[in-house]
Amino acid sequence: MPSVLALFAHPDDIEFVAAGTMLQLQARGWDLHYMNMCTGNGGSVQMDGPTTTITRLEEGQEAARILGAAFYPPICDDLELMYNVHYLRQIASVVRAAKPSIVLTHSPADYMEDHQNACRLAVTAAFAHGIPNFVCDPPRDAFFHDVTVYHAMPHGLCDPLRHPIQADLYVNTTPVHDRKRDSLAAHVSQKHWLDVSQGMDSYLISMDESSKKVGKLSGSFEYAEGWRRHLHLGFSSQEIDPLRDALGSDVV
Repeated sequence: MPSVLALFAHPDDIEFVAAGTMLQLQARGWDLHYMNMCTGNGGSVQMDGPTTTITRLEEGQEAARILGAAFYPPICDDLELMYNVHYLRQIASVVRAAKPSIVLTHSPADYMEDHQNACRLAVTAAFAHGIPNFVCDPPRDAFFHDVTVYHAMPHGLCDPLRHPIQADLYVNTTPVHDRKRDSLAAHVSQKHWLDVSQGMDSYLISMDESSKKVGKLSGSFEYAEGWRRHLHLGFSSQEIDPLRDALGSDVV
């Protein structure tokens, strides 16, 4: 059975931009794997860091349960996710555990460094999937089937210098939007944080509106998620597009 691995920075990032695609793959028999690299400890003005860490871990686990995904715990606190070999070995171990054919991650250019560093770590860890001499932590064997990396749309649909980002393909998430919304609703602590820190009236409404905006960009779907495919060199033996192949008419 093929598997898809979502490697993102913070609790609720997956639910905002990737959960719909994961659910569409699941409906076609794919196994789901889910990792937030950061604890989310910075995401509260009501709780201290340790309390926020515990709360957001529980919320992330519940979201993964709703999605039916295998959950992998975070490895560092917010704003401390750096591109270094210590974290790379841990992410590479997750990749080898999940053995994905598809890796979903952030845009290479996004509004904050945690997202960008999570992307870099995900890409290199996926690249190392078939390099036995790269030691991961904990140790796991390399695997040798093709892996394809897809990058989500960045927050605000633009890079940090405000240049618009266009997707290569759009996935129809309309049939699974309610379940995607349920998984985001598991992150209860984020409503107040996002209201205060980013002026969002509601994190659920914000996700609805963003998914609708991407759907409009697709020209075909009410709700959608957009993706850009990473260059295949070093990841697969030839240029392939397994997300498009798997989802058929639910991709444009």
